[in-house]
Amino acid sequence: MNEIFEIIKQSYQGYGDYLWKEITFQYTDKPLWQNYFWLLIGVSMFFLVWEWVKPWRKSQPKFRKDFWLDAFYMFFNFFLFSLIIFNALSDVFVNLFNDFLAALGMNNLVALQVATWPIGAQLLLLFFVRDFIQWWTHRLLHRVPALWEYHKVHHSVKEMGFAAHLRYHWMETLVYRTIEYLPLAMIGFGIDDFFFVHMFTLAIGHWNHANINVNIGPLKYIFNHPNMHMWHHAHELPKGRSYGVNFGISLSIWDYLFGTAHIPYSGKSIPIGFPGDESFPKNFWGQITHGFKSKKQR
Repeated sequence: MNEIFEIIKQSYQGYGDYLWKEITFQYTDKPLWQNYFWLLIGVSMFFLVWEWVKPWRKSQPKFRKDFWLDAFYMFFNFFLFSLIIFNALSDVFVNLFNDFLAALGMNNLVALQVATWPIGAQLLLLFFVRDFIQWWTHRLLHRVPALWEYHKVHHSVKEMGFAAHLRYHWMETLVYRTIEYLPLAMIGFGIDDFFFVHMFTLAIGHWNHANINVNIGPLKYIFNHPNMHMWHHAHELPKGRSYGVNFGISLSIWDYLFGTAHIPYSGKSIPIGFPGDESFPKNFWGQITHGFKSKKQR
């Protein structure tokens, strides 16, 4: 037990020190473009300006409904949640899991050695494998009633914009990372790999939700895009698709391969949300605590 408390203590101290150095530009062992805190803000500002310069829905306000709530979600989900609980919890889990493997006589789970591959091939494999895992996880969030209650937070957005990408329940982080851990650990990717792929997928996620629309031609069958994702957020789902459509995170290819793609026409002005969302919590605290009450209480 003392060992667990020590891990938690070191996690808080380590992540707190890391975050402070990121904010204050104190890191000297990595280039500025790898400063995750300011890079996230920079990417977000890029899409904000893009929405202002070339909006898809021209009548939508520059600062749309709940923009500032979603902006706060960015700092909470990407930084504060890690500082409060996630980083310490994940460190404890990894250490306990490694102890479990050691008890079984196993040093690690790496089944596919990719370290000898060209860096481009490593990143491409990580991107496709991670996105495929997330696609199935996203389907679970819609299919399993208990998980859907958490995922409702993301679907409570009523006006689409890039920052809507950042509104999601903190339980989703636990679900995604838990399901990702084993398959990605078996491939043996390092933290640097995750940084590059994460920033690329972050930019695609911003674009999917943004109030912009760019004709990408045949690439729409490979990459997710704003028109496709609007139908994922549609208030009224098509007949026979009660669990949703267009589950792609970065890639649309999985939806076309597994028959969940649905773009009947431009989704530019369709109502978004879900049935009953008028009574869904509108404030941050109400949303991040949603999903823990009984069905009767909800």
